Amino acid sequence: MADDTPPDSIDQSKDKKKSRRPANTAFRQQRLKAWQPILTPKTVIPLFFAIGIICAPIGGLLLWASARVKYVEIDYTNCYQDAPTEEPRPMNTDLIEFAFDDKNVTASWQRFEHINHTYGNYVVSGLTRCVINFTIQADMKAPVLFYYSLENFYQNHRRYVQSFYADQLRGDPVTPRQVEGSSCDPLKLDSDGRAYYPCGLIANSLFNDTFSPVKLLNVRGENMNDTVYPMTSKGIAWDSDKALYQKTKITDYDTIVPPIYWQERYPNRSYSEEHPPPDIGEDEHFMVWMRTAGLPDFSKLYARNDEEDMIEGTYSLEIIDNFRTDVYAGKKKILFTELSVMGGHNNFLGILWLVVGGYCVVLAVVFLVTNFIKPRKLGDHTYLSWNNAPTSAAAKGKGKAAGPSSAMATGRDI
Repeated sequence: MADDTPPDSIDQSKDKKKSRRPANTAFRQQRLKAWQPILTPKTVIPLFFAIGIICAPIGGLLLWASARVKYVEIDYTNCYQDAPTEEPRPMNTDLIEFAFDDKNVTASWQRFEHINHTYGNYVVSGLTRCVINFTIQADMKAPVLFYYSLENFYQNHRRYVQSFYADQLRGDPVTPRQVEGSSCDPLKLDSDGRAYYPCGLIANSLFNDTFSPVKLLNVRGENMNDTVYPMTSKGIAWDSDKALYQKTKITDYDTIVPPIYWQERYPNRSYSEEHPPPDIGEDEHFMVWMRTAGLPDFSKLYARNDEEDMIEGTYSLEIIDNFRTDVYAGKKKILFTELSVMGGHNNFLGILWLVVGGYCVVLAVVFLVTNFIKPRKLGDHTYLSWNNAPTSAAAKGKGKAAGPSSAMATGRDI
């Protein structure tokens, strides 16, 4: 009796030949349709003119918008030694930069030595206060932003950028052993084995000049001597950064210690129940500093006023001068500025658009003149390399059998 049982499926699969050949599709076989433009004078010259005509006006508008932004920037790097102690005196004009519709901005400064200042509930003595008075002759429209600027400070250095511990900043109760294994080099633990909180170079070098509220002196139209121009530090940090910082859950303050440059603000240079660690989840100045700058010259937002104009008048700002920049050949400045549609005062983007537009127009003119003076026929075979036989070789081969040069001129192989 014949066996009508169908062959096993495994046996059938053995008969099939395996192949790594790609599927026969236009994409897998690289047969997709393509288009490549042919660059001719009739297409290139109008294209360069069009780019120039578009870019140049945009650059002009950007420069115009930047020029309308009022700002005043004052360099107070050497206030701790150059400012007089007896009475305020005018500052050198090279320390003041401003844009106020051709109106002048003047500034004076004075320093007070060996003064006391309270940080939290702890009084620190032996400090230097710098008082800067500056006069603006036109109103600055809200929002008004207050920045501090640093020059020659390389926050983008590889070791500096990597020197922090994300788990510690997030509020996790990390141990000194965990901090020791973190990326906070070289500031992880002190000589007693206590962990720095917060650890790392970025936190340790926090900009620690303290600015008092800005005061308007001799308010116009009022019988008041001085009035505070209100500015707030809320809203100066990015929302995405705020989620990265939380108050520490560490309760044993004997296991942590302030960073080296923070310690003078704490009695016995240590944390305690009366002087606990700062709540970095609420300290937006700290958040702004921890977002490292990509260039050595940068500005960081310190305070803002989004509602009230900064009216014309003389303003006074008191600064506790802690952050020394002369030790690394740097500078520090204060900056008050308006905002425009394109941001603050910055001519770089406008100049860039103008340069690109001008460069394209120049190229278009050069190509146009070249095409008129010495036009070239499109697709002319005489420009092919094998048709450009040397003149000397052609002269030697005159009246003789065709040599390699004449043979190559035909476009055929010998």
